[in-house]
Amino acid sequence: MASTITFCSSSCIRISPSFPVISQSVVRARVRFRTLASGNSTSLSSDSVGITGDSYVKGKKGIGSVIDEENEELGSIDEKKKTGINKSLEGLEVLWEDGYGTSSVKDYLDIAKEMVKPDGGPPRWFCPVECGHPIKDSPVLLFLPGMDGVGLGLILHHKALGKVFEVRCMHIPVNDRTPFEGLVKIVENTVRLEHVLFPNKPIYLVGDSLGGCLALAVAARNPAIDLILILSNPATSFGRSQLQPLLPILEALPNDLHITVPYLLSFVMGDPVKMAMINIENGLPPAQTLEQLSGNLTSLLPLLSGLADIIPKETLLWKIKLLKSAAAYTNSRLHAIKAEVLVLASGKDNMLPSGDEARRLWTSLQNCRVRYFKDNGHTLLLEDGMNLLSVIKATNMFRHSRRYDYISDYLPPSMSEFRNVFVQGNALFRLATGSVMFSTLGDGKIVRGLAGIPSKGPVLLVGSHMLVGMELPSLVEEFLREKRVMVRGIGHPILFSPKNETSSQEFSVFDVVRLFGAVPTSASYLYRLLSTNSIVLLYPGGPREAVHRKGEEYKCFWPDQPEFVRMAAQFGATIVPFGVVGEDDIAQYFLDYNDLMNIPMMRDFLEDFKEKNLDALELRNREMFFPGILPKVPGRFYYLFGKPIKTKGKKEELKDRDNANAMYLQIKSEVENIMSYLVKKREKDPYRGIIERTVYKAVQAPIDQVPAFEP
Repeated sequence: MASTITFCSSSCIRISPSFPVISQSVVRARVRFRTLASGNSTSLSSDSVGITGDSYVKGKKGIGSVIDEENEELGSIDEKKKTGINKSLEGLEVLWEDGYGTSSVKDYLDIAKEMVKPDGGPPRWFCPVECGHPIKDSPVLLFLPGMDGVGLGLILHHKALGKVFEVRCMHIPVNDRTPFEGLVKIVENTVRLEHVLFPNKPIYLVGDSLGGCLALAVAARNPAIDLILILSNPATSFGRSQLQPLLPILEALPNDLHITVPYLLSFVMGDPVKMAMINIENGLPPAQTLEQLSGNLTSLLPLLSGLADIIPKETLLWKIKLLKSAAAYTNSRLHAIKAEVLVLASGKDNMLPSGDEARRLWTSLQNCRVRYFKDNGHTLLLEDGMNLLSVIKATNMFRHSRRYDYISDYLPPSMSEFRNVFVQGNALFRLATGSVMFSTLGDGKIVRGLAGIPSKGPVLLVGSHMLVGMELPSLVEEFLREKRVMVRGIGHPILFSPKNETSSQEFSVFDVVRLFGAVPTSASYLYRLLSTNSIVLLYPGGPREAVHRKGEEYKCFWPDQPEFVRMAAQFGATIVPFGVVGEDDIAQYFLDYNDLMNIPMMRDFLEDFKEKNLDALELRNREMFFPGILPKVPGRFYYLFGKPIKTKGKKEELKDRDNANAMYLQIKSEVENIMSYLVKKREKDPYRGIIERTVYKAVQAPIDQVPAFEP
């Protein structure tokens, strides 16, 4: 098996035998080494490496293994074990460290300085060492670079993507003049070989700007191959680019003044502030945040002069012409693309009209979705505010086979996703609601916290929705904080329908719901979750409770279908009934379904919405609407998980419908009793109001430790 170059963003390179490279040549045995960003590095001469149009090999002593002429790996097996290669067979744990934010644009510029040194080589693939070894059966991800051609555009995402993808990046040397069709052929050859080796796996093409054109062109030429395209501000709109008028000026610009061009390009291509924000910890005081931002900018801006080496004048002129031909080639073939496409568009792209282009591609391509980042610039993948793996996961585009599977393809949330959604994004809501949770031990004693709930499944949490499911964020967060387990929710199909999306769709609450493990309502999904020993969250009342009418707070609207009881018994699952109160302390309900149906315009809107989004007849007949609510001075949310009900050993007993129905009614009654209990007990909580909690927090304890009533 042939090998390929591997660079690592910690200033080193090594050979990786992790994938075949399309090459008929044999790598020569004598390979010299070079350490990137090292003052004492040894130059790698072109005559020391066998070169073809598709492969190129470098290595660094002590960092990676070297491949000899027979492709036999030289290196210690013990060293392999130490680096944790066998860990690739393991899955990911909940709140795993994805490394997002540990690298920055400064690292990109430092490493790029060495990578762009002329070596006479053609375009080639490399595997970033930072990516490590992915989990078992991971698909391949090919990164296609933008105008810079370095191939380090995913440096912020290497560690995260490397856990679940076999990442390969294309490097286009600074003096390379391969035409666009030649670049397409290189990528196409790799895609076709990968498809032959693993015909049942999808192949991911992540294209940045120019790379977006490459990805689309390859997809158009290979409609029978299962491709998933992730396009960051694709350059298909180059005909309307702000760079077009600069071409004559750049051609006439003296070489001595070209050093000023990188500073101009840096502001045209990306937002330096967004780039500098990437490794600043969330939640810091404003003064400390500003101090870190200032320091990052101070160290970043001088490095921008390195762009003159990455894109010298002749290369810049060539790349602009290359972009022009790439856009023309690709736009003429959009009709042939059948691949699944996700367009990532920036709202502040000063180089391309990416927002408008996303809308055009959304209507032109057969299977296209958009995520719009209104505050980011052209170099979206190098800026703060966008975790690429999170977007892929949240749009249900990470899969191992031809169809997405909500169970086998699900990836648990990482620590950075938890911080972004709950620590930062949910901070105000957590402060406003001051959620307090109680659970019931096996002996019936009620305690604060989740000690009464098993930490391992199969467990079925069965409860009643508050208005619009506003109890969900705190519930999921607390299970992650205290028990470090992911609760898998059963959600309404509308949460998963792409029909609700638009051509300027931003990252939404629907994406967050999918990111944190929800699956569509389905008996088969409930069955499979229980069979995999998951902790499952079930609301039998569904949308009828989540969008109830005025005066129906804390009432159960459950159908007469005790099937979940018999399914739980089949796997010996533990059923935990629970109730939540507090919606009347946080919001005033003033428009319900009856009120909205009396307004002609709203009535027509709701009927049209149900017809477009709810396919099944039984779903269309449900009262789906958007309630009118007004915020109130916040009170507090109270959760109580009742005494666990064990079904282990009762499989035969609960096959009888009467027995199953009796347990079903018992669970429903327990949920109703819990809510009644909480409504009464909260009257004795001296910290029910936000003012009292805020004062206590300011002088004594964190918000999650503010006392409540005694159970």
